[in-house]
Amino acid sequence: QVQLVESGGVLVQAGGSLRLSCAASGRTISTVTMAWFRHAPEKEREFVAARRWTSSNTYYADSVKGRFTISRNNAKNTVDLQMDSLKPGDTAVYYCAARPRGGVVEPDYDYWGQGTQVTVSS
Repeated sequence: QVQLVESGGVLVQAGGSLRLSCAASGRTISTVTMAWFRHAPEKEREFVAARRWTSSNTYYADSVKGRFTISRNNAKNTVDLQMDSLKPGDTAVYYCAARPRGGVVEPDYDYWGQGTQVTVSS
């Protein structure tokens, strides 16, 4: 089992920046991919970004490419999402997810955090 806890979601103005963090614990040695998804009201859950746990390979949705950066903090055992140039359309609950195998963008991950709310005001 892998436990995931997100933090960092707040209210921010458009154009601002925010950093989300996902703390992983438990059997993290089995984790191959960690990702961020988001879920806005009346929309489907959407892939945002992902990172292979033991390599530097990263993946981004077109809607956030160039604005968001996913990174791993080895000292804290976290995966962070740096979000810059935020837009009102980025407003959503952001979820951290992890999986021991499989693809990157499909939402069928094995482990999920509880989510953290990000609200971007115009």
